[in-house]
Amino acid sequence: MLPPRRFLPSFSLLSAFEAAARTGSITAAANELGLTQSAVSRQIAALEAQLGVALFRRERQTIRLTLAGDGYAREIREALRRISNASLTLRANPQGGTLNLAVLPFFGSRWLAPRIGRFLAAHPGMAVNLVTRLEPFDFRFDTLDAAIHFGPARWPGAELTFLMQEKVVAVCSREFRERYGLAAPADLLNVPLLHLSSRPDAWENWFSEQKIAFDALHGMLFDQFAAIAEAAAAGLGAALLPRFLIDRELADGTLVPASNAPAVATSGYHLAYLPDRATYPPLAAFKTWILEEIAKEGAPPSGA
Repeated sequence: MLPPRRFLPSFSLLSAFEAAARTGSITAAANELGLTQSAVSRQIAALEAQLGVALFRRERQTIRLTLAGDGYAREIREALRRISNASLTLRANPQGGTLNLAVLPFFGSRWLAPRIGRFLAAHPGMAVNLVTRLEPFDFRFDTLDAAIHFGPARWPGAELTFLMQEKVVAVCSREFRERYGLAAPADLLNVPLLHLSSRPDAWENWFSEQKIAFDALHGMLFDQFAAIAEAAAAGLGAALLPRFLIDRELADGTLVPASNAPAVATSGYHLAYLPDRATYPPLAAFKTWILEEIAKEGAPPSGA
């Protein structure tokens, strides 16, 4: 239920306030909004009168946010951003039925993007907006409907639908493998290893799976799979990468197995969403489609 109207300032008042707060200038805000300085000043004064709170300190020809005004500006800026995004989404798909989905960058570009056209073709009128996110977030304070998540469940209040298991394989460039004479898994103890910041213990788990004792494992650190794959292809080190996301590189020889060890199972991928969003038609349709797509291709040998 919306609060009483007296607590809902008009859009014009909020826009004037946000512009002045962001630019720190009545003049700049007026230029941005196509208004006169006096009009912007009147709108801010009207907002302060409606709220009963001083939002700015006036110092000669300058303005500065009060402590209360600074906090209010942050909230209003986010609210206006969400209204703007909702309007853009509606204009892009006026028939409605838009799914706002968070995806992991490499999974989104390598696995989902090449297939999403089949979903759209099967569901005319629906649209999908993809946003990359590396970490879990709170759906209650975001505009996203769902997220494709890897690893242990860290989504308080969210419902998780299992999608697929991941398996990783140690890979490197062909020149790198020949330079270090790699063959057995233990050979990788003596070469530069590339690490993913979100999975700092990946190599430790891999060596433990191979029953190989190890000391500290050092090497370059990366924040995304795409960058670590490029580094491995450039011969900077060996990397642990999801098998099914590097089929292209393995097929053309850009990357090769760094040892004779089989792929190692890690964790799984889930579709996360709030329970009260589960029946939203675009999300329900997408959930059914992606599960069918995965089943149709057979359980992939890995994920990321």
